[in-house]
Amino acid sequence: MTQFAPGYAVLIGVGADLPVTVQDATALGNLLRDPARCAFPPHQVNLITESGATRAGVLSALDALARSADVDSTVVVYFSGHGYRVQSSEDPDALYLLAHGYSIDDLSETAVSGAEFTARLRTIRARKLVVLLDCCHAGGVTEPKAPGAAMVKSPLPLEAEAVLAEGSGRVILASSRRDELSYTARPYSQFTVALLQALSGAGAAEDDGYARVLDVALYVGRMVPNRTGDKQHPILKVSNLENNFALAYYAGGAKEPLPLPQRDRAQPSMSPLAEDPELAEGYRRLLRTYRRNLLEIETAMADFIDQRAVPPDLLRARLGVLKKIAQLEQEYVLQRT
Repeated sequence: MTQFAPGYAVLIGVGADLPVTVQDATALGNLLRDPARCAFPPHQVNLITESGATRAGVLSALDALARSADVDSTVVVYFSGHGYRVQSSEDPDALYLLAHGYSIDDLSETAVSGAEFTARLRTIRARKLVVLLDCCHAGGVTEPKAPGAAMVKSPLPLEAEAVLAEGSGRVILASSRRDELSYTARPYSQFTVALLQALSGAGAAEDDGYARVLDVALYVGRMVPNRTGDKQHPILKVSNLENNFALAYYAGGAKEPLPLPQRDRAQPSMSPLAEDPELAEGYRRLLRTYRRNLLEIETAMADFIDQRAVPPDLLRARLGVLKKIAQLEQEYVLQRT
């Protein structure tokens, strides 16, 4: 089978008090390496979990990625674990990704700071870089002992904005806003379930064999709120993307989407769309238009990490576009079957 040769990935599942993070990262690794699906070359997918996902292990994996990937690579960096901001008089706004074996009272030596994480991302030369942060609610995380210090859940490093500013093919997708939980399902988190489905072709604007970056991001951004009762909203931040670049194959190079095994899918048959290519293209054109509108709204909303600060008009606009997309997608599926 054809490989998606430019694909490189570092996938981190911290484990410990969050066992679902290992399942999430492992499932994503299996999908990316599967020759019938995303078809990344197996040696270019680095999965580190549990005791391998210490501070040293995470930094070493990112350094190795920077050495291996070149400007023409398509790079995925995925982190599933605790993401917390420490607020104290000494450092009022320091974010840490909590690595395996972290110590709240020695974060500088046992966790990865937002500044360190961002510095590693900046060394990656690839013009196509996607950062996926499934930062979970940390029920088991204790408060630091330092007087006046507090731990506040944070979805992404503020320093990451600098990474976006350095290229036109850079995307960051975080699982939830700061004041929200990141919900789990079985066997994976809701964020990762939607991500796996999108990488299997769900939400693809074109049946061209490629899971494209904005199709993936917007699908995840729609499905997660739907499946959590509007309680979790992923954050999408993009640079000035010149094109909706291919993130991976979704079916090993074949054009027919390949859903996840647990999902039932009706067998294709002759339909009005099959008999009328212009009708099919009309649906796809409308979907592309609404997805562009949704991207513009999501980009504007991403500036408001606290959902309560988002202007009501923006929320209503997003809801209206989502309803139109859902209607079109339902009609499109009915026409195909």
